[in-house]
Amino acid sequence: MAANARRLAELSPELRREIMATMTPADLAALEYSWEFWRQPHQTPPPPPWRLWLLAAGRGAGKSWTGAQWVRHQIETGRRRSIALVAPTHLAGRKIMVEDGLLRLCAPDNMPTYEMATNVIRWRNGAVCHLLSSETPDRIRGYNFDAAWCDEIGAWENAEDTWDQLSFALRLTGPLGDEPQIVGTTTPRPTKLLRKLMVDPGTVITRATTYDNSANLNAAVLEHLERRYASTRIGRQELLGEMLIDVEGALWTRAMMDECHVEHRPSELRRIVVAIDPAGSSNKNSDETGIIVAGVDRAGIGYVLKDLSGKYSPEGWARKAIGAYKSWHADRIVAERNYGGDMVMSTLKSVDPAVPVKVVVASRGKAVRAEPIAAMYEQGRIKHVGNLSLLEDQLCEWDPAANGPSPDRLDALVWCMTELMGRPAMCISQEILDKLAIPVPGTSGWRARYG
Repeated sequence: MAANARRLAELSPELRREIMATMTPADLAALEYSWEFWRQPHQTPPPPPWRLWLLAAGRGAGKSWTGAQWVRHQIETGRRRSIALVAPTHLAGRKIMVEDGLLRLCAPDNMPTYEMATNVIRWRNGAVCHLLSSETPDRIRGYNFDAAWCDEIGAWENAEDTWDQLSFALRLTGPLGDEPQIVGTTTPRPTKLLRKLMVDPGTVITRATTYDNSANLNAAVLEHLERRYASTRIGRQELLGEMLIDVEGALWTRAMMDECHVEHRPSELRRIVVAIDPAGSSNKNSDETGIIVAGVDRAGIGYVLKDLSGKYSPEGWARKAIGAYKSWHADRIVAERNYGGDMVMSTLKSVDPAVPVKVVVASRGKAVRAEPIAAMYEQGRIKHVGNLSLLEDQLCEWDPAANGPSPDRLDALVWCMTELMGRPAMCISQEILDKLAIPVPGTSGWRARYG
């Protein structure tokens, strides 16, 4: 049946329909579960040899469907007996990889069982899949796998540690002599791990766009996405599946983000603050409210601890910020005074009158406020704890010269770090002092003039 399905898939749509009209109900039922028949060119595995097949594609291109079909095919053909399923989170893995993936695509007479308590999927031929996540990379230790499906690698927490632990666990040869292989399905975000994998000689990359799978997507939704995101950077990444690295003119770069990552915050921080950049309105079309938690240690190193930004009502962002203030034992909340004047202060005080709030006013442009903080990143004075990918994307994609959307997360970060670490001392060159006829501080001329 598999060979016939492959031959049918190669025919024109018109000829396929004619042939399928002559098929028996049993043949049509078998065809429903045929990967060879339904898959498209970008969903077809490349010829070996390869260690990693990376399907880097836009949203809705059928990436997860392809990963689940590959796993099912490997097990049903007896090529693999122990496969790792690695998701960004356990919840995402259960929903996308297992429930909407494997359990939906398998024929009723060969349906695996899913043990939710142990995150194990068992097949009738004795093969097993273990659901794991990048949230807890140490739990991959001790396993032995002959294959893996890794979903949304670009959204992994602890990405490199997770990949290292998985690599050590991939040490079994398949029952038919196949070398260990990994299928990676992801939207290509420019994370450090993905950039390394894409230049690895053992990686074969297949690229696809959302439009390559348009026959299986809702036309109205596709039209809406096209209208809203066409010709934008996020559209190029999420719809066209492009890997976008650095924006010309941006104050932050991906290299700076790579260098600032740390696994854990220090055990003692001298101060912690929560900063808010409130949205100017509260409706479905509003900007997000930026909410960032950050601290500074006794050596003067700043640590971004949490990004809680999102779309909230005024009461919603106030409760979120005050909750962060209490759970992180922060010193104060710093909030930008927005279009509503005293609205920010009154909103926070209506939730908790005792919370200490400092209201700041944006008297200078965003770029002027942001440049000193970007300089601190270059100097290695600010670190990121954990997964802050959405914040990092905004930092690296904001061009101060462009008339783009308000960078809410970035603004909240700048307020946080300005409060914690102040502005860098102004450095005046000797050339400027000479032009102004001002003596060098500390010299006899300085003391004679200024005492």
